[in-house]
Amino acid sequence: MAAVDARLAELGLTLPTVVPPAGAYVPAVISGNLVFTAGQLPMVDGALPATGKVGAEVTPEQAKELARQCALNGLAAAASVIGSLDRVVRVVKVVGFVSSVPEFSGQPGVINGASELLGEVFGDAGRHARSAVGVAVLPLDSPVEVELILEFA
Repeated sequence: MAAVDARLAELGLTLPTVVPPAGAYVPAVISGNLVFTAGQLPMVDGALPATGKVGAEVTPEQAKELARQCALNGLAAAASVIGSLDRVVRVVKVVGFVSSVPEFSGQPGVINGASELLGEVFGDAGRHARSAVGVAVLPLDSPVEVELILEFA
């Protein structure tokens, strides 16, 4: 078993099926030694487990778990183009979008769900630069969306 697959198993996780694009794009692309994922929603078995805005219909704690799922979906998208996540040298950047009510300012805490997962999976190689942005609305009324940039060998 590959090292990253073994680590995912230790964490009780498996890579999900790659979420099909909701538009005219692909889930991930390679440029040089980087893989860029499209924005990943927290889909589970083809459906969003929650919809709405953080701070209204969705709690920050729920949104943090959804961000974790987004990152897992992003890893699946990356694996679909590089073959094995064992090729990942480091997580370079995470960009997280949080659909939230105007007075909510806890976007960094929500996107910690994605960042913490990447740290658990890759250790020091999972430390990354990041943006966490509040937005008015996301596709399908998703509370969270996450993009990954990974370096691979």
